[in-house]
Amino acid sequence: MKIQLRFFASVREKLGVSAQTVEVPEEIKTVGDVRAWLALRGADWAETLSDEQPLRTAHDHVMCEADTLIEDGKEVAFFPPVTGG
Repeated sequence: MKIQLRFFASVREKLGVSAQTVEVPEEIKTVGDVRAWLALRGADWAETLSDEQPLRTAHDHVMCEADTLIEDGKEVAFFPPVTGG
């Protein structure tokens, strides 16, 4: 399955990337699975996306929880709880 990743505000700054298209492994089914899978990319990813970090998520432009199922071709976004303009 291929999805679009978006990273906003301090998440974008810490990871050094704002968007990516990725092919996720078959076992990745939820937004929480995506977060855990991305955290395996290395130290900066693990720190930024750890469960201890308060992050908001969205799937296909709708705020969601970790158990939200992902869909092929859709967007998964990560951002801090408060962002501003």
